[in-house]
Amino acid sequence: MSNFDIIVLGSGPGGYVAAIRASQLGFKTAIIEKESLGGVCLNWGCIPTKALLKSAQVFEYLLHASDYGLKAEGVDKDFNAVVKRSRNVAEGMSKGVQFLMKKNKIEVIQGYGTLKPGKKVSVKSDDGKETEYSANNIIVATGARSRVLPSLPQDGKKIIGYREAMSLDKQPKKMLVVGSGAIGIEFAYFYNAMGTEVTVVEFLPNVVPVEDEEISKQLERSLKKAGIKIMTSTEVTKVDTSGPGVKATVKTTKGEEILEADIVLSAVGIKTNIENIGLENVGIATDRDKILVDDYYQTNIPGYFAIGDVTPGQALAHVASAEGILCVEKIAGMHVEPLDYGNIPGCTYCTPEIASVGLTEKQAIEKGYDIKVGKFPFSASGKASASGNKDGFVKVIFDAKYGEWLGCHMIGTGVTDMIAEAVVARKLETTGHEILKAVHPHPTMSEAVMEAVAHAYGEVIHI
Repeated sequence: MSNFDIIVLGSGPGGYVAAIRASQLGFKTAIIEKESLGGVCLNWGCIPTKALLKSAQVFEYLLHASDYGLKAEGVDKDFNAVVKRSRNVAEGMSKGVQFLMKKNKIEVIQGYGTLKPGKKVSVKSDDGKETEYSANNIIVATGARSRVLPSLPQDGKKIIGYREAMSLDKQPKKMLVVGSGAIGIEFAYFYNAMGTEVTVVEFLPNVVPVEDEEISKQLERSLKKAGIKIMTSTEVTKVDTSGPGVKATVKTTKGEEILEADIVLSAVGIKTNIENIGLENVGIATDRDKILVDDYYQTNIPGYFAIGDVTPGQALAHVASAEGILCVEKIAGMHVEPLDYGNIPGCTYCTPEIASVGLTEKQAIEKGYDIKVGKFPFSASGKASASGNKDGFVKVIFDAKYGEWLGCHMIGTGVTDMIAEAVVARKLETTGHEILKAVHPHPTMSEAVMEAVAHAYGEVIHI
C-alpha cells in the first residue's frame, strides 16, 4: 500500500488544481481519475463547448461578411469538422494537464476510487485489479453529471445530455432544448448558428433565470432575433421516441402542445457524483445531493475533505479551483479566509455573451438596500459600433448610502472578459466614485463599465 500526504479523488478543475497546489506546498500527492485528466470541464464541458461556439461565431461572421464591406461567397460549414476541432482542443487541454502532473511530480492513478475508513482509498483499474492507497488527507472532487428528469429519460440518441450534444455525428434539422441555464442557452445558440431549427423550453418565466431580469429579457430578444423559438413558463410532461424523431408534450399557460424534433437536449441542471464512492463506508454526511463541509472543506470525518460541484457552493469550474487551493492551503496550516460566495462571477458564452457578479436589482431591493442603478447601452459605444455588435448593455447597482458596488450585470460581445473588473473592485471594496475616477481606455468595450457607473451617479457623458 502506497502512502501519500494528500490523495485527490477526481481530476477536474477542482481536483487537478488542488493536487498542483498541494505539490507546490511540499506534499507528496496522488490524483485518482477514472476517465481523462481534466474531468468534465476540459473534456466535455467548459473548453470543448467554447471551441464549438467559436466555430459558430466565425461561421456567422462569414455569412455576414458584406456587413463589413467584404465578400465571402459559397460559405458553408462542415459539422463533423467543427465537432472534430472541438474534440482536438479538449484532447490538447487534457494533455496539458498530464504535463502539469509530471512537472509537479504528482502520481496519477488511473481507475475508479472508493473511500475507505482510516484515510484509505481503494482503486479498481480497468482490468479489475484493486489496489489500496492511504493518505493523511483525502480530498473528494468527483464533480457532477447531467441531471435526468423522470419525464425526460436520456437514451443518448434521441434524448441527450450535454456530453452527446458535443459529439453528434450528424447535425439535427430540429432540436428541442429543455432548460435555459448556461448549458442549454450555449447549445441553443451553437445549433441555431449552424442551421438547426431550435426551440428552447424553460419552466420558469425567464430564460437564464439566475440573471438580472433585464439581462434575461435582452437575451430573449437577441435569441428570438437570431431565429430561436423561446417558450417560457413551459414544462415538458412526457416524450414519445417511438417514431423517427421525438414528440414532446409540453404544458404551457395556454394548455398542452406537442413539439416535434429530431433530438431533445436535456439541460435541466446537474447531479453530483457522490454515489458509489464510499461516503457511507466512512460516515461522511450529505444533504440534498451535496457533501456537507465547513468553511475550509473539511467533512464531518477528520482527514476527509470535499470541493467543487459535490459541495453546496456554485457549480462552476473557477469556484472548484478556488476551493481546491483554499482547502490545501488550510491543510498546510496557512492563514486563509473563507471564500466569498457572494462575489463569484457567472458567465454564459452564447452570442451575445452574459456575465454577472453580485446582487441583481431585485435581490438588492429585497435585501432592503436604497440603490442607485446605472446602465450604458453598447449602441452608444464607439468600439461596439466599429465591431458591428451593438446588442446589449452594462448595468451596475450601488448602495446609495455608502457607495458599495452591490452588483454588475452585462450582456454583449466580450463581456465575459470584462466582468473581472467588477469582481476585483468588489473584493477591494471599491466605491462607484473610485471607478469613475479610474481612467478607462478609449475606444474599448470596457468603457461601458465606467459609463454605466457615471449614469448611476448622474454624470454620464455619452447618453
